[in-house]
Amino acid sequence: MSRFIRQLCAVLALGLSALPVVAEPSLLNVSYDVARDFYKDYNPLFQKHWKAVAGESVELKQSHAGSSKQVRAVADGLEADVVTMNQASDVDFLADKGLVSKDYARRFPNNASPYTSTMVFIVRKGNPRAIRDWPDLVKPGVQVILPHPKNTGNGRYTYLAAWGFALGQPAGNERTAQDFVARLLQNAPLFAAGGRDATTTFMQRKIGDVLVSFESEAELIAREFGKGEFTVVYPSLSILTEFPVAIVNPVVDRKGTRKLAQAYLEYLWSPAGQENAAQNYLRPRSPEMLKKYAEQFPPIRTFTVDEVFGGWSKAFPAHFKDGGSFDQIYQKK
Repeated sequence: MSRFIRQLCAVLALGLSALPVVAEPSLLNVSYDVARDFYKDYNPLFQKHWKAVAGESVELKQSHAGSSKQVRAVADGLEADVVTMNQASDVDFLADKGLVSKDYARRFPNNASPYTSTMVFIVRKGNPRAIRDWPDLVKPGVQVILPHPKNTGNGRYTYLAAWGFALGQPAGNERTAQDFVARLLQNAPLFAAGGRDATTTFMQRKIGDVLVSFESEAELIAREFGKGEFTVVYPSLSILTEFPVAIVNPVVDRKGTRKLAQAYLEYLWSPAGQENAAQNYLRPRSPEMLKKYAEQFPPIRTFTVDEVFGGWSKAFPAHFKDGGSFDQIYQKK
């Protein structure tokens, strides 16, 4: 090789080494406490899909904690591309801050909730306290484990489910409902920091007679502790829980990830996304997928926050803001 060619190769090698390395795009999904396993399973599905349609690899990051804690973190600067929460009031909080579109619920199907669940009772093996329905949770001596109703979506849904049940009784009214929920809270030896912490308290620390949680949490408990260690009890009436998703506009616009974020959330409604929901014991929106997994989703009467409470915009200030019904009850406890 001539001296000239050697010099030319050296120059070319130096030039190539100086070229910038293009990093693969990344998304941060900030989500609620018990969604870890769902998105752990979902993310590889989307990565495979995105590679096929866009020819691009993508890094997907997750952040999980109590839902209200998470949205406050996003409002304080946590760089979430998308949020996937377990109640509309938390996403509304971000919309009020100008971080999420005001009409986020119309940006995706089904009020931007790709799947649903409901609140059920998880009791000790053999159900030694014979817990069958909500009135059993207010009996003297029964210990009820739930996350903090003021700070977590799981806790708020439990609170509203109990309130709605009491309100729906033949002589039910706002006063009797408040009294019923007060009695339930008196049976709570503590409030867990989030849904997963409540599960740990009940299953590992062996505190309490009944854990109130999402239907999907029962399957996660079974995977970790074994199905023979507990029994799932479906009450006669419960609340339909929705899980709204949204794009965090300032972040995706700054990072240039809007198209990717939109696709990431849209894929939750795909056949693969809906099957992943069912496999994680979340009730899919797809009628076909719900029919396919009908055996694992027993029929249960439910009501929505809109039907009983006039929507989260009314339920949240009435019950969970400072001075609301929770504060009134808890101060008396």
